[in-house]
Amino acid sequence: MSVPVNPINDLNTAVERLTGGATLCDELLILDCEGCRLAIRSNSEQLLSHLRDYFSHLVCEPAKPDLQIIAIEREVVEPADEFTDWKREPGKSGRKDAYRDIPGARLVRKVRTGMLFLQSETQRIASGPCLEYDNQVINFINAQYMNWLQQRSWLICHASGLVRNGLTLGMAGLSGGGKSTLMLQLLDYPDVNYLTNDRLFIRREGGEVQARGIPKLPRINPGTIVTNPTLERMIPAAERQTLLALPKQQLWDLEDKYDVNVQAVYGAGRISTQAPLHAFLVLNWQREGNEPLQLKQIELAQRPDLLSAIMKSPGPFYQYADGSFFQDTTTLDDQAYLHLLKDIPVYEASGCIDFTGLKQRCYSELFQ
Repeated sequence: MSVPVNPINDLNTAVERLTGGATLCDELLILDCEGCRLAIRSNSEQLLSHLRDYFSHLVCEPAKPDLQIIAIEREVVEPADEFTDWKREPGKSGRKDAYRDIPGARLVRKVRTGMLFLQSETQRIASGPCLEYDNQVINFINAQYMNWLQQRSWLICHASGLVRNGLTLGMAGLSGGGKSTLMLQLLDYPDVNYLTNDRLFIRREGGEVQARGIPKLPRINPGTIVTNPTLERMIPAAERQTLLALPKQQLWDLEDKYDVNVQAVYGAGRISTQAPLHAFLVLNWQREGNEPLQLKQIELAQRPDLLSAIMKSPGPFYQYADGSFFQDTTTLDDQAYLHLLKDIPVYEASGCIDFTGLKQRCYSELFQ
């Protein structure tokens, strides 16, 4: 059920409409994200409890926050406004986000779920069925941390990251290319830590390029789960056998997301937050390839196709330090990526898909 309302044309009206007069709980959830403290408030104790469990490794004692986020559990709010579809990235299809800019703020609506978000310098509100679509609330919380990072010169990469011996291996690839599957297989090694699943941030500090992750658990499809003995218990045995009987291509393309609780599956202390970037791997292999797996170092400046797999749009929630918003027509700065990565070895994996072979080579060669 949705509630129609009049147009939202200013920040105060936006706050009133999204909160709907809800009374916030007394509890204040504080997360310490490597120097950025996020305070989360809600009218739902159940939602706060769930978020406390999800972000358990970041929960800290009450302290003055840098940013505050409010999540209002309620019915879908349908503003009587015209929203503009946010342009999808290459390789993506379908409607996902729509936005409406008002003075000093941006409203973002999730097309599929109806969740509505307010982004401004002073107000950050998620409104709608937050418990049902808790992943979108988690993404919104992470978006605030990502804004904080980018406003401090961290560059966003569409990549996962793992840490071994205090050094980061970044892994990129086109959507559906298997980087999450490879990452989770590498976590089977007890001395490899999880850094991030899909958003890796890099910045030069002194003579090193540092890599930092965001507190987002790996979110994976059934094909990744049923082919990994460490994860297979996430799906009941009967359902797992049904999935394994599907044609390989159909199983690969199946979309039904599951969160992997890294510390519950792989052990306590297996999440890192930052480490120097040591190497970058770009997956450019083929599902039906006939050539054997190849792993070779490349010059990223000469491979714009691989650079495009690393670059990532900040998205509709990104607000610059001056209060203005990122636009979907903004061209990404490829030179900024090339400058930061010019001294970082970048490798291309090509040929046929071979997770076992690449897992071993990543561990024995790329982490050295």
